[in-house]
Amino acid sequence: MRKNRFRTIFSRMMFMQCLTVTVAVLLIGAVLAAVVYAGMVGEYGTQLNRYAQNARSVIASGKADTETHLRYIAADNDLLVERIGTHNDVTAYFADARWESYASQPLSDTAYERIADSANPLGETIRHYYKRGDFPVLSVYSTALDTPDEGLLVVTGDLSPIREAFGNILLWTVLICAVTLIGSGVVSYYTSYRVINPFIEMNHAVQCYSRGDFSTRIPVEGKDEAAQLGESLNEMAEQLRGLEETRRSFVANVSHELRSPLTSMKGFLEAMQDGTIPPENYPEYIGIVLNETRRMVTLVNDLLDLARIESGTIQLNFEVFDINELIRRTLLTFEARLVENEMEMEVRFAQEQCAVYADQAQIGQVLRNLIDNAIKYSPKGHSIAVSTYSMRKTVYVTVRDNGIGIPQEDVPHVFDRFYKVEKAHTPAPQMGSGLGLSIVKRIIESHGQSITVRSARGRGTQFTFTLERASASKRVSDGGKRNVSQNNTVSL
Repeated sequence: MRKNRFRTIFSRMMFMQCLTVTVAVLLIGAVLAAVVYAGMVGEYGTQLNRYAQNARSVIASGKADTETHLRYIAADNDLLVERIGTHNDVTAYFADARWESYASQPLSDTAYERIADSANPLGETIRHYYKRGDFPVLSVYSTALDTPDEGLLVVTGDLSPIREAFGNILLWTVLICAVTLIGSGVVSYYTSYRVINPFIEMNHAVQCYSRGDFSTRIPVEGKDEAAQLGESLNEMAEQLRGLEETRRSFVANVSHELRSPLTSMKGFLEAMQDGTIPPENYPEYIGIVLNETRRMVTLVNDLLDLARIESGTIQLNFEVFDINELIRRTLLTFEARLVENEMEMEVRFAQEQCAVYADQAQIGQVLRNLIDNAIKYSPKGHSIAVSTYSMRKTVYVTVRDNGIGIPQEDVPHVFDRFYKVEKAHTPAPQMGSGLGLSIVKRIIESHGQSITVRSARGRGTQFTFTLERASASKRVSDGGKRNVSQNNTVSL
């Protein structure tokens, strides 16, 4: 198995940055050195060509001291000047003894033919060494006179100084590369740390979140991607903290709501069992136990409904129906309670029929919960109003009571699970589970609509929710009998 030498992003970033800079400097240095070396060789070849032309001029003059002049050109410029005859006989002119090893080497027929083919009256610089020696050379081939048949002229120069200069350039390149590598390491460490450090802090924060500690926050600086991710994680932590608090509160509330009726039922049943409650009083206390049982069943059903809605397991059955007719049918189920509480129900419809596109069963549950709350928190003899009106593509449904109302500081929380307004001051018969309005809000939101509440202490409460108005092509007529007409008030 291959071992990973760079286990962290920080080490990999540093390595890649330093490697990139080093390779770049080496490539640039090598290219520059090669260009400089080629330029120096080219310039030196041009000089050798001028010396060759001077030697040709001396040979062409035909003077008696031609050999003296050729020796002078060779000695004055530290060159090896060779005059090759048509029979491959070589006459060498040089001053420094180091040229003797070159001059003493015989010229093969192949080398002679190659030189003859390359030579011309103008001279040609060729990086080709037809002889082997102890140091590098550069030769220029030229005809001694006008044509190769009249002999050849070879001028050879020493490339050792140029090679030494090239070696110095390479040495400086390596030194610069080493300095650059150190500098790039420092810069890479700084930049990599600046890039990676936010992610290290994020990792630490996420580990805290995994342990249930949502108080840790990530320091955010700037507006780059890391800062945006840090802000998102901070927002997520805040939401998780809220969810955790909600979960704990939810568990505590459920435990309290279930423990209270169970404790009451257990106490009454034990009292009946041990004879504390006489048999003639059994019907009264059995009724209390049944009421507590119904309360528990209602609570459990509400919990199940809320869980199904929030998990999305309930499939909404959208259809077109008349919301006014649904309100009429719903009100009929509350007739007995309205009569018992001596309440009047005011029904106001802006139009006789109002078609909406929604899940009729779910909206029926919304109406039942809102009307139940309105009756529960309204004193005897007061009225409750239900109204509908439409505006463009939206239908507004309002349920209003004239009850005790909700204080302003409690209004933002009425849709929270198990939230109860002034628990200590609310009469026991009016106590609910605190889940009804939460279910209402989830149902309305699952339809893509909204619900609002307006209330003031002592002035009653008004809930208004919206529904999608059905298009004219989808509307259906209501063939049933209407018990409540438009803008009519019915006393029950």
